[in-house]
Amino acid sequence: GRRRDFFANGSRLWSRLIVHFWAAEVERGASRGEEPTPIEYLQRAYEHTLEATTQPTEWQGTTTATGAQLHYENNDADGAEQPVLYVTNLGDSQVLVLRPRNSKVIFKTEAQWHWFDCPRQLGTNSPDTPKGMAVVTKVVVEVGDVVLAVSDGVTDNLWEHEVVSCVVGGMKEWEEGGKEVEARGKKKEKMQFVAEKLMNAARVIAQDPFAESPFMEHAIEEGLAMEGGKLDDISVVVGLIKKSEG
Repeated sequence: GRRRDFFANGSRLWSRLIVHFWAAEVERGASRGEEPTPIEYLQRAYEHTLEATTQPTEWQGTTTATGAQLHYENNDADGAEQPVLYVTNLGDSQVLVLRPRNSKVIFKTEAQWHWFDCPRQLGTNSPDTPKGMAVVTKVVVEVGDVVLAVSDGVTDNLWEHEVVSCVVGGMKEWEEGGKEVEARGKKKEKMQFVAEKLMNAARVIAQDPFAESPFMEHAIEEGLAMEGGKLDDISVVVGLIKKSEG
């Protein structure tokens, strides 16, 4: 089956409209059975959002954009379908693909910046466009891989190994039915449980003025005297690669 997860981090109206129009373009392409063209989808979503926010009243705003579209390609050797992920990114939100069986990150997007703490964004106050700046990567995945789409509220507060530990540990905890799982309700969907666990881990660091964090480390590299986590919006989407039922 095909699954699409899209993520935008910015002013509320702009981020919601970008995701709405982007998902609609992807659905339209999938219904035609075409090879995914994520940047074209995002470009049209951007143009629709510009139109929607300038007529009859102009609404200012900007947003980052990142997304992952699950597709497949045929393996010429045996004709089997190989799942692939089309990952699109513009800005400093991030998509990571984890392989839980060996606790490894097999792919992650790179943040795009104008300068420190000023990411590339789509919007009325930005020169950036999908066609000009968005990056698409095709990632071969397998059943059991975990796909994360997170805002910089996660990556500014947790290092990569902490994200991996939180996700893999959360999956094991859910499967084993630990105390925390029981307290929240055993029937909560596994990926929802993992997403909440990751979000809470990032929030703990964000609210700690004395914590060591990636944001603090990057700030020091820029010659800025900063300490602790970064208070910011924290958003997490988690998906599990699996075969369609039926």
